[in-house]
Amino acid sequence: MESAEIRRRWLRFFEERGHTVVPSASLVADDPTLLLVNAGMVPFKPYFLGEVKPQFSRATSVQKCVRTLDIEEVGKTTRHGSFFQMCGNFSFGDYFKEGAIKFAWELLTTPVADGGYGLEQEKLWITVYQDDDEAEQIWREVIGVPAERIQRLGMKDNFWSMGVPGPCGPCSEINYDRGPAYGEEGGPAVNGERYLEIWNLVFMQYERGHGDGKDGFEILGDLPSKNIDTGLGLERLAAILQDVDNLFEIDTSRMILDRAAELTGHRYGADHKSDVSLRVVTDHIRTALMLVGDGVTPGNEGRGYVLRRILRRAIRNMRLLGATEPVAKELIDVSIKAMAPQYPELETDRKRIETVVVAEEVAFLQTLRSGTNLLDAAVTEAKQAGHAALGGDQAFKLHDTYGFPIDLTLEMAEEQGLAVDEAGFRRLMQEQRDRAKADAKAKKMGHADVAAYREVADRAGASVFTGYTATEGEATVVGLLVNGVPAPAATEGDEVELILDRTPFYAEGGGQLADHGRIRLDSGAVVEVRDVQQPVPGVVVHSGGVLFGEVVLGASAYATIDIDRRRAVSRAHSATHLTHQALRDALGPTAAQAGSENAPGRFRFDFGSPAAVPGSVLTDVEQKINEVLVRELDVTAEVMTMDEARKQGAIAMFGEKYGDQVRVVTIGDFSKELCGGTHVGNTAQLGLVKLLGESSIGSGVRRVEALVGVDAYKFLAREHTVVAQLTELVKGRPEELPEKISGMLAKLKDAEKEIEKFRAEKVLAAAAGLAEGAEDVRGVALVAARLADGTGADELRKLVLDVRNRLASSTNWGGRPAVVAAFTVANGRPLTVIATNEDARSRGIKAGELVRTAAKQLGGGGGGKDDVAQGGGTDPAAVGEAIEAVRALVAERAS
Repeated sequence: MESAEIRRRWLRFFEERGHTVVPSASLVADDPTLLLVNAGMVPFKPYFLGEVKPQFSRATSVQKCVRTLDIEEVGKTTRHGSFFQMCGNFSFGDYFKEGAIKFAWELLTTPVADGGYGLEQEKLWITVYQDDDEAEQIWREVIGVPAERIQRLGMKDNFWSMGVPGPCGPCSEINYDRGPAYGEEGGPAVNGERYLEIWNLVFMQYERGHGDGKDGFEILGDLPSKNIDTGLGLERLAAILQDVDNLFEIDTSRMILDRAAELTGHRYGADHKSDVSLRVVTDHIRTALMLVGDGVTPGNEGRGYVLRRILRRAIRNMRLLGATEPVAKELIDVSIKAMAPQYPELETDRKRIETVVVAEEVAFLQTLRSGTNLLDAAVTEAKQAGHAALGGDQAFKLHDTYGFPIDLTLEMAEEQGLAVDEAGFRRLMQEQRDRAKADAKAKKMGHADVAAYREVADRAGASVFTGYTATEGEATVVGLLVNGVPAPAATEGDEVELILDRTPFYAEGGGQLADHGRIRLDSGAVVEVRDVQQPVPGVVVHSGGVLFGEVVLGASAYATIDIDRRRAVSRAHSATHLTHQALRDALGPTAAQAGSENAPGRFRFDFGSPAAVPGSVLTDVEQKINEVLVRELDVTAEVMTMDEARKQGAIAMFGEKYGDQVRVVTIGDFSKELCGGTHVGNTAQLGLVKLLGESSIGSGVRRVEALVGVDAYKFLAREHTVVAQLTELVKGRPEELPEKISGMLAKLKDAEKEIEKFRAEKVLAAAAGLAEGAEDVRGVALVAARLADGTGADELRKLVLDVRNRLASSTNWGGRPAVVAAFTVANGRPLTVIATNEDARSRGIKAGELVRTAAKQLGGGGGGKDDVAQGGGTDPAAVGEAIEAVRALVAERAS
């Protein structure tokens, strides 16, 4: 039964029984406590809480839901999914336990021909709350479920509440026994994998008080009106009715999975690692489709970030599977085909959905390309320095700053002969999470921790910034904090925050990263400065560690910045201004700055644009920037009133707050912009600017990333070396490379097809010999053999089916039970395909069971249908034992 038919039967059944059919609400929750609708009852929550009086006493719906708490587990197991549909029936002061139980049992067990789902009664097990005698009695005496198939469970399993004071009550769950293939017997209390929960009936009859967890609250008393809230997982029921193993194999998922497998050349079930990626793609693409269909667009916050993360995980997994071309449109198209029978609006809105998803894929692939260039540069530097591993900080920067996945960093570094300090990366990720938590906590506390800085400002006045004209200078320590607490002194090893009365250190702001450097005290103590911030206006805080000596409040000091870092950052900042102006000249005033980061030798610039910037336009922008550099324009700064700055046409960043006096940075006759950062003195000092690419970071916001100066030169030098090597290899000129490489790839593809054809013919040529060599195992024709290593899964499957057909037409074996089991080792991993004929299956010999037996010996798993199944493992040396295990099981089943 198709999913669309399951949905139709549900709504028809309850509508015929007096329920108002309520269309699925949007996934965008109309609830300030939720980003997305995550349960079928969410749209009815105001009714249950008594906030709104329902206009009906009975209702039914099939609600779209998204849950992402376990997103990292999606694909690793076959149980987790981010999108699902919850079929629900609701009663508001109308029928209660007996009515809900009768409806559920009738719909589940009524024959398919009569409009029900046709489940076998003896396979349904019931759980009730441990103290709910009434529900247990209804199941046993009214419905007729035997007592041995009814189990009582506690509050953690069979009691429901919203997690806040309000309605609550016991649950009764209906579970389907999937059989011994899924584990031991004993009911849902023993094995939730075998006894799959399909329908949860919630009896809202009590009011709960405050408390935590599923059982840490007090029951205050009975509700004045008893309600019913039930939920049946459509995908779970579909798996049962379609006789498939899990939610990834039902009709609305399998279409997507098969298309993803086809696009990447994989076969589902052949390899665990690729199966995980295929399941991630299947789940995430379907979820993305439904989110975009409900108006969500990719972004960096809230539900937009949920969508972006889901889409990018899907695209990344397609790349890991081997996809080299854009695939989002193909996958969205098949997803619409799968889901439109239930949600026809998806077909109507196809163009908009495709546009949003494809744009996000293009943006992410650009991020991957930019990240690849940056990774290559980091790898080259590591090799030149003689390092065997890429630093955890570099991997973290690629991930955090450029959105480059750690999985790709690990894989691509390994391809170039380098390891990655993964432990260092994980540590930095954890530190980032800890900082985020600390920031959130500080916000909740009203930023009480800035009081110490305010005290310094009140006592000593504002710090004087001398860094526009000086890179070092004398100062006095007017504030000192050790580990975040004000202190009179600090010693070697302490983490400190120093506040000076005057400083050349630039505090991070306006997109420019902070200066680094050292502060030396008259006592000989030295503080290494790793960050500079301005937590309150006028107070510049230098954060770092005491390398040696004692730092004392009130001591005289000498502050020196890292001049090379400052110059590199200043070059990046001036290049940002040039890029901003060049983009505005090319795209118009809508290309206004939306953010930036100026780091040593590189920068990123965010700007408004409704669509991607064409490559030709980006090339023109890059050329214009570099033409400005060779004009050797002076860069000057002047402080003036805001009115004067406006009259001069200075660009101000939208949304930024400015005082009466502003600093205007002018680059010749090309650019004039409000800015408090540091810059070069002349555009010639930038040397070179190389734009790496452009991508989307949110709805209507694009990002350009670039290299400046020596970093840009190194990048182009590497590119030139690669081009030179390629021209030498193909014996052609650089301008001929695209055509020659395209021709070579076409020939290679043709050759691969010929090799594949030859390999398939060679494998099939062995079929006759294998059929002739069949052995008699208690009346069963058994072919169990290991083929040449390297045989692919497709060839193996074709061979097995061919041998089975040959046995059927054989003089010796025709009309007798037959089993064909072929094994091989590909890429160091054992693989098996097993097929049975109808006569063998009639004697209880099933391919799926044989594969699981063989795969257990191989150290892996597998499965499939009774007639043909596939599996694999990790131990190539165990192929012989696997063959013997198959032979033994055939003999056992044949006896």
